[in-house]
Amino acid sequence: MGNILESIQRRVMVSDGAWGTFLQKKGLRPGECPELWNVSHRQEVLDIARSYVEAGADMIETNSFGGSRFKLGKYGLADRVAELNREAAAISREAAGPDLWVMGSIGPTGKLLLMEEVIPDELYDAFREQSVALVEGGADAIVVETMTDLEEAVIAVRAAAENTAVPVFCTMTFDKLLTGEYRTMMGVSPSEMIRPLLDAGASVLGANCGNGMEGMIAIVREIRNANASVPILIHANAGIPVYRDGQTHFPESPSDMAYHVADLVHAGVNIIGGCCGTTPGHIREIRDQILKASST
Repeated sequence: MGNILESIQRRVMVSDGAWGTFLQKKGLRPGECPELWNVSHRQEVLDIARSYVEAGADMIETNSFGGSRFKLGKYGLADRVAELNREAAAISREAAGPDLWVMGSIGPTGKLLLMEEVIPDELYDAFREQSVALVEGGADAIVVETMTDLEEAVIAVRAAAENTAVPVFCTMTFDKLLTGEYRTMMGVSPSEMIRPLLDAGASVLGANCGNGMEGMIAIVREIRNANASVPILIHANAGIPVYRDGQTHFPESPSDMAYHVADLVHAGVNIIGGCCGTTPGHIREIRDQILKASST
C-alpha cells in the first residue's frame, strides 16, 4: 500500500462522505452517543464504512468525531475513550482491508479556551488519548476536522503528531462573509491557518463542512496561493442545509456536487470527499469526475 503521503502526491484521491447523517438514517436517535454505536451497533457502523469503500473511496474515516473525553463525558462515557476510539478505527480498518487508508476522525471538544472553560494542557491530554487509541485500532492517519479555533486545532495537531507515528491532517470550517472572504467562526482565514498548523506537525490541510462544493473552490485557491506544496483535503457538505418541515435537508444531488470537481482539481486540491448530507452516491459521482478531470 505504500506511504499515504506519497500516494496523495501522485494523484487526486477520493475520501468518504457523511457519517453523522448516515447514522441518523440508520436509527441513531437525538441525544444518543454516536461513538457508542461502535460497540452497541457495530454492524451498522461497519455497513456505513463498507458502503463508502464500495462507492470507490480511497480512504475512509472513523466513527469517532466526538470521541474525546469531553464529548463522551456528556454521556457518562469519559472512561471509555480508548475502547470506543480503538473500536471505531478497527471497524473502518475491517472495511478498508489492506489496500485502502483509514483516517481517524477527531472533532472539536466543545470547550472554549477563550472562555477559560478548559486549559491547553487539558485539551492536549484529551487529543493525545484519542489519537493514540485510533492508531492502536488501525488508523493510518489522524484527521483533526471541523475546527474553528486555531489554538484548539494547533493543540490537537500537536498532540497527535507528538504521540503517534502517523501523518496528521487538519481541516477547518469556514463561512463566506458579505465581502466574499472566508473566515472561521473565530475569524481565522484559510491562509492564516497554514503556518501554525504546519509548525504543529500537520502534513495535510484543508476545509470541511460549512460549504457546498462550489464554495470550497475559493478556499482551495487561497490555500494554494499561500502555499504551493501542502496537500489539500476538502470535505464539502451536500450544499448549504435548509430547515424544512421539522428536518434539515441538504439540497445538492450527487451530480450537483460532482459538477464542481474539475474546478477543485484545477485549483490544486489533492483529496476530495463529502461532509454533512453526502452519501455513497455522492462519493461515486465525485470519483467519476475526478477520473475525468485528472485525464484532461
